[in-house]
Amino acid sequence: MRKLYERIMVGGAAMVLAGVAQAQSAGSNAVSLGWMRVMPTGHSEFVTIDSIAGFPVGSQKPNTGATIASTDTLGLAWSHFFTDNISAELMLGVPPKHDVRGDRGYEKYGKLADVRQWSPAIVAKWHFFDAKTRFRPYVGIGVNYTWFTGETVTNETFVQSEFGTGSRMTARAKSSWNPVFNIGANYAVTDNWFVGLSASYVPVTTTANFTTTLAGGAQVRSHMKIKAAPIVTLLNVGYFF
Repeated sequence: MRKLYERIMVGGAAMVLAGVAQAQSAGSNAVSLGWMRVMPTGHSEFVTIDSIAGFPVGSQKPNTGATIASTDTLGLAWSHFFTDNISAELMLGVPPKHDVRGDRGYEKYGKLADVRQWSPAIVAKWHFFDAKTRFRPYVGIGVNYTWFTGETVTNETFVQSEFGTGSRMTARAKSSWNPVFNIGANYAVTDNWFVGLSASYVPVTTTANFTTTLAGGAQVRSHMKIKAAPIVTLLNVGYFF
């Protein structure tokens, strides 16, 4: 009996270490949700004045710029295992709202605007170890499409200090396709439930176009190229099926 008990204990320990997470095998799926942190790492170029009252200008305004602030949102993901080691994942988050803050000479104005970001991505992943392993790190590469809505210049002090009393400004940001570089790991708590942590780098660059209407009615058109290049982390809980 003692030998049988020892064998059972050894077998149980092996199951805890190796796991029995067959749900990570070929043909299985997973859904998850969790906390997503979006952390832009880049800066903008100087503002370029394109035209004033319809007359082309095409000159940069020195010591100007903006940065996009970090924010949090709810992250969602769905994945499918084509083999025990290869999966594809659709990643997206509830579109977060970013503060756009002044940089360089515009830093004194603080927040200039806000914008909502939409950034779904499809990522192909290679999972290390076999399907029975509870802890499975992975690397991935994919593609992302980013677009923006709700671009609103909120700082009237900034607009009127730079363009004169009575001026008003509107903004639009261009959409773009971007690569996604991903690394992370999942830990199977049970055969079906898991927790995960991942980090992605998305080299997003956009161009913000501005139309400023002066008090007299003349319009100033300008643009600014902004490198957002966010690092996106996701701490999630998921279910294999």
